[in-house]
Amino acid sequence: MEKANRQREIQLKFRVSPEERAMIEQKMDLLGTTNMAAYLRKMAIDGYAVNLDLPELRELVSLLRRSGNNLNQLTKRVHETSRFYDADLEDLRQSFDRLWEAAQKILSALSALQ
Repeated sequence: MEKANRQREIQLKFRVSPEERAMIEQKMDLLGTTNMAAYLRKMAIDGYAVNLDLPELRELVSLLRRSGNNLNQLTKRVHETSRFYDADLEDLRQSFDRLWEAAQKILSALSALQ
């Protein structure tokens, strides 16, 4: 063990918030380890971070916003006129179809992640 310590000549330092430290300690507890240096070294070398930059997700959020706005406008008009038209129902159906297609693209992209 002494030999391994001599091979590690470079010291890395970083700061964490109390909440982040508590999260690190919780994860260490789950693994049953008490050596923070070993745990952090192992995570830095073998751990991974996932950066999900899915254009499909941005599109889904945009579709959700537009659908919400459309639904709010429709609700307001129905309250004002007490009428609901077939064209309104068709617009809602098409909007939800587009939302479902976007969700399917995201699920497909996520399932392709290894």
